[in-house]
Amino acid sequence: MSFWRRLFGRQSTTVLSPQRLDYLNEALALERQGDYKAALTSYRLALRDNPADPRILQNMAIAFTKTGLMDEAVRHYRKALKLDGDLVGAHYGIAFLLKHQGDDETAARHLRAFLAQPPKGPDADRWIRHAQNTLKGIEESPAPEPS
Repeated sequence: MSFWRRLFGRQSTTVLSPQRLDYLNEALALERQGDYKAALTSYRLALRDNPADPRILQNMAIAFTKTGLMDEAVRHYRKALKLDGDLVGAHYGIAFLLKHQGDDETAARHLRAFLAQPPKGPDADRWIRHAQNTLKGIEESPAPEPS
């Protein structure tokens, strides 16, 4: 309905319907700007609209990592992997968080899952080498002594 029709009271036969915001793209844009807390809010709204989308959970985990909320990041990676066990980015991300927490055995399992189906693309070789070197380091380190 044009401004003039609205101003002079002419009725339009078209019905305006509200449009849904694309919260996922909004969140990604906020992350690119470095506003991770606002991005998390948009991710939560995107998740409300698509509760079974593992990519949203994976992106939330990344944002939680960048805000220093590592336990939340691990929790969201696990939720994403529960929905899609082949989500290689989630395997990669959780592996390094778990390694940092001292859970080398589980980290190694996730690194193996990542390496079993490595991503493709221009930066993939860098991530694959990093995963391979980390896994090699875990496998070559002495097993902890039982308490």
